[in-house]
Amino acid sequence: MVRLRWNFARSLQARLALGYSLIIAALLVLMNTYPVLMTENLMFRSRQTALQNEAALVINTLTTAEELTPETVEQAVAGLDGLDAQRILVTDEMGLALYDTGEEKRVGQYVLAGEIVSAIQGNDAFSSFYQDGVFVSSAASPVMNRSTVVGAVFLYEENSTQGLLLRELQHNLRLISVVVCLAVLALFGVFSIGLTRRVNALLGGIRTVREGEYTHRITMAGHDELGQLADEFNQLTRRLQSTEEERRRFVSDASHELKTPLASIKLMTDSILQDENIDRDTAREFVADIGEAADRLIHISQELLALNRLDEGRQVNQEAVVMKAAVDKVLRMLSPLAEEAGVTLETKLEDGLLAACGQEDMNQILRNLMENAIKYNVPGGQVMVSVFRRGDSVCLEVSDTGVGIPEEDMPRIFERFYRVDKARSRAAGGTGLGLSIVRDTVHLHGGEISVQAREEAGVCFSVTLPAWKEGQP
Repeated sequence: MVRLRWNFARSLQARLALGYSLIIAALLVLMNTYPVLMTENLMFRSRQTALQNEAALVINTLTTAEELTPETVEQAVAGLDGLDAQRILVTDEMGLALYDTGEEKRVGQYVLAGEIVSAIQGNDAFSSFYQDGVFVSSAASPVMNRSTVVGAVFLYEENSTQGLLLRELQHNLRLISVVVCLAVLALFGVFSIGLTRRVNALLGGIRTVREGEYTHRITMAGHDELGQLADEFNQLTRRLQSTEEERRRFVSDASHELKTPLASIKLMTDSILQDENIDRDTAREFVADIGEAADRLIHISQELLALNRLDEGRQVNQEAVVMKAAVDKVLRMLSPLAEEAGVTLETKLEDGLLAACGQEDMNQILRNLMENAIKYNVPGGQVMVSVFRRGDSVCLEVSDTGVGIPEEDMPRIFERFYRVDKARSRAAGGTGLGLSIVRDTVHLHGGEISVQAREEAGVCFSVTLPAWKEGQP
């Protein structure tokens, strides 16, 4: 139970509940205080205006008397009708009560209440407060005669009608607050349960994929942030699944590639060791075959190391590679192979083209593409190498008149260890890693590579690399 409470306290649902509760509480407090305070203030101002108007009316009546005496004041005030004040008190300039309608009847006594003292000093005074459902208000104003204070008028009122209105307002606000609170809680419950369910689905999917189940997918309706997160998760798992399949296939293919020459070496060494009467020529032939198998192992190891360096994201060292010189160098290296295969090499190279690439990387790109074009050609075929400028890029095209690549195999030829014709590829000494190395090397230098079938025969590989710019570091 303690663990469940601890988990809930740390859950997103608990934090949302706490956050919404605080917001709702603040809104309810504001809704139940601000309107009431504003209404009270409005009623206070209303009573102040009403009492001051009534006081002004009494004062205007008293100014007609030559002298303020109990008789003149009573005679003047008696003629006034429609006053809301429950108590009217009139004093002289010393605070002596001349007229009083209150229950205490303070006539003949000095009344030195705060409002009356302020009025005798020549100021208007007003006070009001709300208590037990009643607005209690009082106002006092000076009676002036020739700019001299000759007395004061004090009005007192208790208004329960407006108090009742304020109580009804408070009651309605509380009722509305309860309804709003229940509605918000209901909506939050629905929203929270739905949100928690979707988040749990994402967490469950992550845990499943963490265990190695890369085929797992999350189905989540909606196009909000969680729906987009689920889509991104599914794309990630597809990538992980593809990567895992490539890894397994890579391990299987690499093991197979290494197994073949190792098996040959093992077979030939056993033959030499088990045959005590083997002649010298046969032994030399076996040793030569062992050397060829060892060379193949070295070639595979070098290509695997090259792929590993590319996967590790090695630092790119770019320089201005003179394309014409780079093609001529590889052309000289592969000329014997082309003569042996009966393939003609042709070039169409623009002068002065500089590509932003590494010299060794460019040699590897050219050697792989041109060597494949020779190996998988036909006797009497041709290999054409073209280099030209296109905008801010240098384009390299290597095309041949060979056996070509089936359309269905085009998208996969850059995959590691992938061969269109495995038997023919192994016979030609290929490992299925060359084009993958070329692709990764081109991408490393910010270029692109593509392949398409030629209308006549064979294929054409197109490589686009950034052109070298003067002043480039």
